[in-house]
Amino acid sequence: MSEAEQDAMKEFDVIILGTGVKECVLSGLLSSLKLPPGAEDGKTKKVLVLDRNSYYGGESASLNLDQLYKKFRGEEAKVNTDLGRSRDYCLDLCPKFLMACGNLVKILLLSRVTDYLEFKSVAGSYVMSKKGKICKCPATPAEALSSSLMGMFEKRRFKKFLDFVNDFDKEVPATDKHDCKNITAQQLLEAFGLDENTQSFTGHAIALFTDDNYLKGPAMELIDRTKLYAWSISKHGQSPYIYPKWGLGGLPEGFSRRCAVHGGTFMLNMNEEPNFIKNIDFGDDGKVTGIELSENVSKCYEIPQSIKCKQLIADPSYFVDTQHASKVKKVGEIVRCICICNSQVKGIKGESCQVIIPAKSANRNSDIYICSVSYAHNVVPEGKFVCVISANCENADEMKDLAPALDLMENVIEKFTWKSPVYEPTGNGSEDNCFISKSYDATTHFQTCSEEIVELYKAVTGHELDLTAEPEPRVEG
Repeated sequence: MSEAEQDAMKEFDVIILGTGVKECVLSGLLSSLKLPPGAEDGKTKKVLVLDRNSYYGGESASLNLDQLYKKFRGEEAKVNTDLGRSRDYCLDLCPKFLMACGNLVKILLLSRVTDYLEFKSVAGSYVMSKKGKICKCPATPAEALSSSLMGMFEKRRFKKFLDFVNDFDKEVPATDKHDCKNITAQQLLEAFGLDENTQSFTGHAIALFTDDNYLKGPAMELIDRTKLYAWSISKHGQSPYIYPKWGLGGLPEGFSRRCAVHGGTFMLNMNEEPNFIKNIDFGDDGKVTGIELSENVSKCYEIPQSIKCKQLIADPSYFVDTQHASKVKKVGEIVRCICICNSQVKGIKGESCQVIIPAKSANRNSDIYICSVSYAHNVVPEGKFVCVISANCENADEMKDLAPALDLMENVIEKFTWKSPVYEPTGNGSEDNCFISKSYDATTHFQTCSEEIVELYKAVTGHELDLTAEPEPRVEG
């Protein structure tokens, strides 16, 4: 590295640790979007991204068969020959679908990262009833009347609810016949006489709330989420979701390319030692001032050992078991299971699907999620399916947490099961300019993740992210 290049590496506006989806999205936005005139004078950020791994994605990476076996079975593990070629697989460790009209798609359009990616719609979204039956999730009045989730009279009540939501406009008082600005979601659902089962799949599989606390929240949020689901279905007709061809690995790579085009610097495979970061430096005012790299890494990559920054963004794993571990806290564990199968989830036809098993349908406190994709998304060879199950750990035996979903798996060739700790930051970054993301949750959609990206962008820049976008992403039916 030349002297000029070394000088350029001495100071950045933002250092980002990790190349997960959230971190890479922020790198692309911060390096390319000019802030409104003011304190920053319409400038973009000079960004440095470091990762201990040799691949993009971190916890949300896409791996081929060889990488998957090495990760979970060890360096000497032999790949099952029944699975075919390693290069035909792009297996997501933490798969999540994108809501067609959701914030992450808007961010993709805003940043033009859609130029690097191709998407295909997901064939269906399903939910398990309290009787253990897998049914397509109804989100339109027509689907409500044909759904096997409900009896005849309940179908009519649910149709009336959906008609009301579709017609509702907060700017037109005549459409608000239930004073929705002043009632809870529970009161709105009860106003239509919806039973517990209908409330369950509406809240968890359509509005995508992760627990029942939403019932005590404002009715407006339930309405907005239900509308978003319906609008997203109207885009492609089968389900509200789209998914990148060749797996989620393209998302962090696309945003990293966006960042690099606008002057950002990326350095992967930094894990020469157990922790390539020797220390994170803070000034007398408690705000981050930079990082100290290990001497070996500094020499190996010919970069300064001390790199200054004004702000730091990181995934929580970069703080666990360090002298700054108090900046994150463990809040739970998630168990995930990758099943490579010769057939789709039991009772479902189609090349891809999401299945949500609401907590009440499985006698749990939290939902169980299944994400299933196939050759149609170029992630496995033709004839194979990859079904990834995820759930919050509620039992000492994690297999008990997965049991309701594993019962739906058929013709399983290989299975990989692991537990991941869930961390959250203990602060919001306002005091130390250190902005830490949360671990990925158990959901199989990007709604909670995209909300966090928007919040982190505002925390880092002090400005709202303008998600106005005109073009459409390329999506196959």
